[in-house]
Amino acid sequence: MFLRRISLHLWNYISGPLNLVKGNENSKKCLESCVPGPSGHAQQATTVEGESLLRSFSLQQSLEVLRKLVYVVIGVIVFAALRNSITWHLEHFWGASGDFWQAQWGKFYTYFGEDDFTVGFYGTSVVAFSGYWIVCLVFLIIDLTGQPGFIYRYKIQDDQGVPIPKDKLFHAILVVLYNQVVVAGPTLLMTYQLMHWRGSSFGRELPSIYWVMVEALVFLIFEEIGFYYSHRLFHHPRIYRYIHKIHHEWTAPISVVAIYCHPVEHLFANVLPALIGPVIMGSHIATLMLWITIAQTSAILSHCGYHLPLLPSPEAHDFHHLKFTNNYGTLGILDRLHGTDALFRQSKQYQRHTLLLGLTPVKQTFPDDPKDQKCED
Repeated sequence: MFLRRISLHLWNYISGPLNLVKGNENSKKCLESCVPGPSGHAQQATTVEGESLLRSFSLQQSLEVLRKLVYVVIGVIVFAALRNSITWHLEHFWGASGDFWQAQWGKFYTYFGEDDFTVGFYGTSVVAFSGYWIVCLVFLIIDLTGQPGFIYRYKIQDDQGVPIPKDKLFHAILVVLYNQVVVAGPTLLMTYQLMHWRGSSFGRELPSIYWVMVEALVFLIFEEIGFYYSHRLFHHPRIYRYIHKIHHEWTAPISVVAIYCHPVEHLFANVLPALIGPVIMGSHIATLMLWITIAQTSAILSHCGYHLPLLPSPEAHDFHHLKFTNNYGTLGILDRLHGTDALFRQSKQYQRHTLLLGLTPVKQTFPDDPKDQKCED
């Protein structure tokens, strides 16, 4: 009985926007069933206006989701173009013959003994662990030393988290290490077994960049679905204080707290959504390593606290840490569909949520309203 009540609560929590639409339909039926009287024309006008607003809202939602999907596709195409350009320059600079990336993978493959298990488990673990800390270390040096000073112009919450409490940071690092070793380690071992059963390649020959692009789109879909619904579930009042609350101890996040969370959350919200796509697609192990690196780097940038030029905007997730109730997904597509970005879309942060192509900080381009500054003072 208790489990049934929990299930009903979770369903109502997740299907809120659908109930809103149903409520509008019921209201429309109620108005239509009213007996026409002196105010009958007003009721009919209200009904027509409500239907028009509902259609307009649905169209606006659809266009916004389509726009985000187009951005994702364009991003993948740009990635492929950059990859080809970078490959040409690296081959020219180093005088490498043939495909530069194929040559580098060959060295990596040889270093790990050309053995499926060694490459698939130990190699992937090394890439995941080192990739995370290399990126985090860059931001940690900035946060702890305050250098280079000009970077602070791009800090999103410039009045929060400075200086970083050393005890709090040390505790966060210990939790992250625990999640990487105790949670992610066995999961990667299981992933190796599943990919081996699935028939994934662990060999020297890499897949084509075009197939990697197709797989990347599939990975993004699984990541968005898995992370959005698990993340939103962990925000349910009956679950939040036991699991997800630890992650929100940092209202002004920094890079290292990207996976600072309860082990259950790390498994179901961070690790599994990222691994489902490669397992289902039977991807090459090198593609999995590339995807893990991209996913981790994206999570770190979303938590770094800086909106830097030419890097993806972290405004959406930073707003989530600030307000708790909006922006549960990674791409924003399901947030738009479910209406869980409504508060964000009305905020100044939404105007700043764009790729910064110049050197002028977005807080200068879109300054806070004077009334908001007074409230903060």
